[in-house]
Amino acid sequence: MEAKAVSKYIRISPQKARLVADLVRGREVELAINTLRFMPKKGARIIRKVIESAIANAAQNDAIDVDTLYVKRIFVDGGPMLKRIRPRAMGRATKILKRTSHITVVLDEA
Repeated sequence: MEAKAVSKYIRISPQKARLVADLVRGREVELAINTLRFMPKKGARIIRKVIESAIANAAQNDAIDVDTLYVKRIFVDGGPMLKRIRPRAMGRATKILKRTSHITVVLDEA
């Protein structure tokens, strides 16, 4: 049985979030949470919360043993971008793209 959690419109670039997601893919849930708890990256806190949400979703299902869960799939997709403008020299302007992410975590029993 699988348990899933999705977090959308998170204000972190997908590239930065994927660096953290790659570290916990395939690991047991306890090890993944401990790894993320002591990692000094913004994405670690966000992804840890999504994994904990997936664990809570799994706990609602009596057929799933929470102690044997592992991260089966975790992926980060790009969300909509906030577009801003920064003034530059000689009257020009450049775009600033403030990126967002959609984070999906799927847990499964070992």
